[in-house]
Amino acid sequence: MDQYMIKGGVPLRGEVTISGAKNSALGILAAAALCEEPVTIKNVPEIKDIEVLLRAMEEIGARVDRSSDGHTVKINAGRVSPLAVDNEYIRKIRGSYYLIGALLGRFKKAQVVLPGGCDIGPRPIDQHIKGFMQLGAVVETKHGMVMAEAEKLVGNHIYLDMASVGATINIMLAATLAEGQTIIENPAKEPHVVDVANFLNSMGANIKGTGTDVIRITGVEKLHGSTYSIIPDQIEAGTFMVAAAATGGDVVIRNVIPKHLEAITAKLIEIGVGVEEADDAVRVFSNGRRGNTRLKTLPYPGFPTDMQPQMVALLTLSEGTSVITEGIFENRFKYVDELVRMGASIRVEGNTAVIDGVQGLTGATMSASDLRAGAALVIAGLTAEGVSIVENVSYIERGYENFEKKLAGLGAVVKKVDSEDERAMRKFRLKAV
Repeated sequence: MDQYMIKGGVPLRGEVTISGAKNSALGILAAAALCEEPVTIKNVPEIKDIEVLLRAMEEIGARVDRSSDGHTVKINAGRVSPLAVDNEYIRKIRGSYYLIGALLGRFKKAQVVLPGGCDIGPRPIDQHIKGFMQLGAVVETKHGMVMAEAEKLVGNHIYLDMASVGATINIMLAATLAEGQTIIENPAKEPHVVDVANFLNSMGANIKGTGTDVIRITGVEKLHGSTYSIIPDQIEAGTFMVAAAATGGDVVIRNVIPKHLEAITAKLIEIGVGVEEADDAVRVFSNGRRGNTRLKTLPYPGFPTDMQPQMVALLTLSEGTSVITEGIFENRFKYVDELVRMGASIRVEGNTAVIDGVQGLTGATMSASDLRAGAALVIAGLTAEGVSIVENVSYIERGYENFEKKLAGLGAVVKKVDSEDERAMRKFRLKAV
């Protein structure tokens, strides 16, 4: 099993380029199944979740061709059929559920295994099912599968009980080819929701209002081929922003949309971190002295839940007491015990973490419990005295492309090694002395 070995205490310096947005890519790639003509999708991140989804699409008949660098994907879904989507890999990713909306929209029939993903708390798909049913589908869940079928899909007025990203995208996919108009009230406003809608519109869909309180979808008869480029990943960008701040570094982060980072930028500035914005880049710099803050994770444009663990790692080394309230997922503090083992002073009370800043952390062996928690442990390791080991890096590789290589390009002393390769581990420790 692979793990990261990290020698802490090195400020990150230099430039890093952000990959395409994971959460956009999952929705956009699934949306390609709505179209009988070939589509070309650029700026696709080369990560495990994408590999799994593309493999599942191939299994139901799509032809998938990737460029040599993996960042451009051509999909011909002309021969896709509504076969059951289920294998040991697709069960592990959350984005598998987008195939329900895409296949239901095109064939009026879908059978897709219930989604997996990180264990950060209950993430039911009841809002997805509610939306499909209001469009005219009969939906059943049995034997671990979601089975949806309709004689025809007809537009309707749908109010989401919560601003769910997954439900918003899935309903858009199903409604794109439905008869009449669909109105979604209280939709999610995240940038990747807008990105998926823009991709659908590039294929001839008629979707208006994404990013606002009401989305209006006028169904069309068919979609056509398109070439589209995915937006940069705001969470990867935010992770490198926090890593630069935590290590007292100076990093220029390129291929970003600064507006998507406003909530993160505001909090970093509030605690004394320097942030400079350009058209498609941000520079983050810090002298290592930072103040405390209070924040609550909220749907966009609020502070993103996917940045909560990284922010906790940063605040462990900030002055005073900080309070973070998790407003989205109930199990998102499972990683805190790993930080405490490094010397952090954190206590969790329900959905709130109280963080008393400490002078420094010491290296330890830690285990990633989910994607973003894994990134937070890496950030902590980058700041700690001595050598840290982060296990279960497969979680991290689900959402970060070449994470350790990008960090190494900024001067970090980090290496991915096999946990059973004692020689490589010993060699790293000797070099780290």
